[in-house]
Amino acid sequence: MTSNDLVVVLPGITGSTLGVRGDDGSPASENLIWAPSAGAVWKLLIGGRSILKKALPEGIGDGHPDDGVEPVGLMPDVHVLPGIWTPIRGYDVLVDALEQQGYQRGTGGKPATLIPFAYDWRLSNRYNGERLGTVVEPALERLRAQGGAYADAKVVFICHSMGGLVARWYIEKCGGAEVTRKLITLGTPWRGATDALEQLVNGVKKGIGPLSIDLTAFSRSMPSLFQLLPEYACISDGAGGWSKTTEVSVPNVSTAMVTDAMTFHTDLQAAEVARPASRTMTHMVVGIRQPSQTTVTFQDGHAVTSQTFGSDNDYGDGTVSLTGAVGLGEALDTNLAVRVPEQHTNLQCNQFVLDQVQEILTAQPVRRREIADTSVRAVVPDLVTAGQPLKVAFDLESDDPGADPPHKAVAVTVRNAKGKVLATAEPTLRHGHGVATFADLPAGTHSVTLAGSGPTSTVRPVTSTTLVWPEPPR
Repeated sequence: MTSNDLVVVLPGITGSTLGVRGDDGSPASENLIWAPSAGAVWKLLIGGRSILKKALPEGIGDGHPDDGVEPVGLMPDVHVLPGIWTPIRGYDVLVDALEQQGYQRGTGGKPATLIPFAYDWRLSNRYNGERLGTVVEPALERLRAQGGAYADAKVVFICHSMGGLVARWYIEKCGGAEVTRKLITLGTPWRGATDALEQLVNGVKKGIGPLSIDLTAFSRSMPSLFQLLPEYACISDGAGGWSKTTEVSVPNVSTAMVTDAMTFHTDLQAAEVARPASRTMTHMVVGIRQPSQTTVTFQDGHAVTSQTFGSDNDYGDGTVSLTGAVGLGEALDTNLAVRVPEQHTNLQCNQFVLDQVQEILTAQPVRRREIADTSVRAVVPDLVTAGQPLKVAFDLESDDPGADPPHKAVAVTVRNAKGKVLATAEPTLRHGHGVATFADLPAGTHSVTLAGSGPTSTVRPVTSTTLVWPEPPR
């Protein structure tokens, strides 16, 4: 069952393929410079045409660098910039689910009811928010022109991660509120993410065996990454006090870009407060119970992160803490949020989340699956070098931490990008804690799933993504 609205899907940072027009006039889709290749985005990190070798112009603000780069489509496969953002699964699962429900992209001369919106994730969310309107509004006019049930169609946005910031800017600052019915955000950092602060302050230089990739200049030139900075007071003074990024000196980065990023957040928040309908139209899906960096201390020009506010641990989705994920001036116990024990990398593919999206879209009952009663907090490395073991640690949430009954047994499974099982383990639990170690995994992009072992297990699955970097040729 579908609604009669126009559904628009926005990916997160790095989640759109990018290309350039060829000298022969060929379209950007035929000259991709940021796209998956045989399931392994890491192949593009050091390629001769990589966009990662060029920083954006200083002072670019909300403009475009006029470098010929164009967004092409949504990433269908795992994608990651080591050190800049979490490895994210692609968006085919989400888009396919919507197409199975009857939404279609407008083939055969029919107006589209589904638009996967790709954008240049390097650039300001303000820029991309304005561009969003130039795509969405003509498509909505074509849909409404059919008349009948479509005459009153509006837009429903489904946004993963940073895509929610782009849609919010369009809705609140570019006139999009008039045509928007619902905003669904999946792991969107409404108030920013501490990971972005750490990466910008400390720089991004990843050593992979004898190779190294220095993305510091590139990352510090991206307005979008600055706009992921925490808006909330997250910087510790060491004496129990907390400050915002604009209330202290943030080392190693542009003060002007930090100030502009805070203005981006405060402008959005003021617009949402002034429009009460923003609250009633919003559905926040947030990941919970995963270890997440929440606060930071500056030490000798470096950012040292912590998962706690003093003695409090809010957890989150492993990338965005719950503090950063809950917006609209709401407390952490808000009834506006749907909470899912899942990691940021997999929210848009989680079946429970897909069910929630379908329910929100149609306002009709859908079949509910049995929900297990034991959640997993998983720690999975983003990146290891071939030949090094992959160590997966986890803790189970339990009412009785001293007992490890059989129905809480956990199986850890590693699969390659095509879904083939590479290795499994069932670690021994000690007071709800377990560790699985996998040696000799092949190079490539792999998923790591922690789930119940056996049909009687009550453990709810959690999936993360890791990269095994190949050894360089000798």
